[in-house]
Amino acid sequence: MFTYFFYLLKRRKVPVSVTEWMTLMEALASGCVGDLDDFYYMARAILVKSEAYYDQYDVAFQEYFKGIEPPPEIREQILDWLKDPLNRMAVSQEMQALLDSLDLDELLQEFEKRLREQTEQHDGGGYWIGRGGTSPFGHSGYNPAGIRIGGEGGGGRAIKIAQERRFRNYRHDITLDVRQIKLALKDLRQLRRVGPLDELALEETIDATARNAGDIELIWRRSRQNAVKLLLLMDVGGSMEPYAQLCNRLFSAAHSASHFKDFQYYYFHNCVYDYLYKDIERSDTVGTAHILQTLEPDYKVVLVGDARIGTTELTHRYGSISYYEPNETPGIVWLKRIGEHFNHAIWLNPTKEYYWNHATVMAIGRLFPMFELTLEGLDQSIKKLVVRR
Repeated sequence: MFTYFFYLLKRRKVPVSVTEWMTLMEALASGCVGDLDDFYYMARAILVKSEAYYDQYDVAFQEYFKGIEPPPEIREQILDWLKDPLNRMAVSQEMQALLDSLDLDELLQEFEKRLREQTEQHDGGGYWIGRGGTSPFGHSGYNPAGIRIGGEGGGGRAIKIAQERRFRNYRHDITLDVRQIKLALKDLRQLRRVGPLDELALEETIDATARNAGDIELIWRRSRQNAVKLLLLMDVGGSMEPYAQLCNRLFSAAHSASHFKDFQYYYFHNCVYDYLYKDIERSDTVGTAHILQTLEPDYKVVLVGDARIGTTELTHRYGSISYYEPNETPGIVWLKRIGEHFNHAIWLNPTKEYYWNHATVMAIGRLFPMFELTLEGLDQSIKKLVVRR
């Protein structure tokens, strides 16, 4: 039952296990689900492990259940209802004229439309996806669960919630905002005791005083400070223009963060060559060799770019396409030197991994661990940066 829904969730990258799916089937078999609204919340509670997957769940739910159609027996129920004079007395003249103008097929379509739109209580209405009947969920199959469509709740509310995609901002692969980036960057913190002995070690002082027969003996220690130093290198211009706003958020978050011992940033165009730039207009230069000579290897290095350039731009001397940037040394050599000099360096790519099947992207990916510039990708890259070599 609902097997296609299981595979649809997997296709939408919702990590559903067979054990969880069997738990849902047991809940259905025991009668815990009365209508489609119940099924929506019950299935989500059992199958979805994190809020980050709520949106993918909603997309799959809406795709699977959007084709709700009434079962064949509903035709007879509608005809019986229309034959009852008491029911027709409760119908307004306007509605009666509408009923008279529609044939049965049009009436069924109108009924289905009202059923999907219904969000409030509708006493006495509804039908059941019957035990031993055929599932009208758009994918035929045996359905012994007896889930009710229509009536109170009726399932229209669940489908509407799925269509609204209220949980889109919880996804792992959403575009980052400044606050999310700042929270992710906090995980880079490495507190170490450095500097002068200016912090009172309370427990050690109590222990030393007790051992000294009550004579106070103050024990001092160095305060804990964040020792992380960050170097941010960002590709600007050309193919990076569509991602300018996203990269600006990353820069704003890193620049405003107060938990780095030192933060330095430079720009490059397409690839790192003989010079880096202090400004985004690329007018104020600094030698790449100078950066490698003056910055210690313990800097955490984050390179940002799509890495998608011409092969000669990456591998050839004078491969730079900029007239004002003749490179004596190939870009790939400079990238290798960066990777070899610093203990930790990663590459953030604003494009989807699907587009990384490109010669220069794969070449750069062999030099640096490459991650998507998404919330999930940033979390993974931070973990990579804090791992001890």
